[in-house]
Amino acid sequence: MQRYFVSEHDMKATVVEITGDDVKHISRVMRMQAGDEIICSNNAGRTVQVSIEQIADDKVVGLIKAELEPHTELPIQVTIAQGLPKGDKLELIVQKGTELGVSHFQPYAAARSIVKWEAKKAKKKVERLEKIAKEAAEQSYRERIPTVGESISFGHLLKDAKGYTHVIVAYEEAAKSGEASALTKVLNGVQKEDSLLVVIGPEGGLTDSEVKELEDAGAILCGLGPRIIRTETAPLYVMAAISYHLELMR
Repeated sequence: MQRYFVSEHDMKATVVEITGDDVKHISRVMRMQAGDEIICSNNAGRTVQVSIEQIADDKVVGLIKAELEPHTELPIQVTIAQGLPKGDKLELIVQKGTELGVSHFQPYAAARSIVKWEAKKAKKKVERLEKIAKEAAEQSYRERIPTVGESISFGHLLKDAKGYTHVIVAYEEAAKSGEASALTKVLNGVQKEDSLLVVIGPEGGLTDSEVKELEDAGAILCGLGPRIIRTETAPLYVMAAISYHLELMR
């Protein structure tokens, strides 16, 4: 079944109304008709099975047939703090990170970030990434759409780090030195509903100064295996490890 997100306001006790671009997708792309069934989530923990009753130009109305409990969300809240990468790498990170269970994406300007977000274009960039997150959340049967923040400074990131239960840093020098247990130790100590901040550097990595400041803020430096991986691969590696550790092993 096709899945769609609606607002809490549009999901009533027995009826769901779908508006916006999803109306076109249902009527013109999927060519659905009255009687067809879809899955709807209100992005706040409620997911239902819906039978379409009416398809109009501006909205689709359906009757709720059953309450569902997909259990597709990770047991912890994970934020990926991504040093601004080049090209469309951030779009890939948001798409695949959403599939893997990320709760929030926080781009930040690292010392070695080549890309800079212009303030006047930041809103459109975020809107583009939010659309990618929504589509990926629907495709992967997520119950919630991850949020995407505007790019912040490294100093701002350090302040935000204080609000998380755990903070880890993907650090290539730790990988080079053979460190292989820090990530496992952190995940062994994670409890349900904890929050985890994962800091990833840009293409050139984090500077020694940035690493020192993160350590001083309580972050744990983690190697991600013996190989050096790209900036867009690192968050996906971490998310796969988190899912394996917290969902498949428990």
